[in-house]
Amino acid sequence: MTEHSLGIVGWREWGTFPEIGNERVKIKVDTGAKTSCLHAFKIKPFQKNKQKWVRVWLHPEQESDREVVCEFPVFDRRAVSDSGGHVTNRYVINTPIIIGDQQFDIELTLTNRDNMKFRMLLGRRALEGRFLVNSAESFLAGE
Repeated sequence: MTEHSLGIVGWREWGTFPEIGNERVKIKVDTGAKTSCLHAFKIKPFQKNKQKWVRVWLHPEQESDREVVCEFPVFDRRAVSDSGGHVTNRYVINTPIIIGDQQFDIELTLTNRDNMKFRMLLGRRALEGRFLVNSAESFLAGE
């Protein structure tokens, strides 16, 4: 893709997760983060067909206690530094996301973001080759 054919996103956008009941999540676009992350207030690892899985409890909406429970195979486990420089070992899942008119698979680390304004951060790996960021705008990819 050339630079001119990339989509343009603002500093915050909506993302829809087809494999999580088409839940919509408000996203903060974060070019300072390498990996994207999703808010999970509870994570329970388990085995399924001799493979590692996680059961994940989400609050997809900001300022809401509505819970969504879903299950994913564990894609990876990584040491991730947060904005304060604290390193945690996080589960990584791989799932499709729709932003604007693009659907693609995304790697998401799972972490508790209860104290954060956004339920998800969209990092550089997900942006690369797909989107340019206009930091002065919001919701350019549409509702």
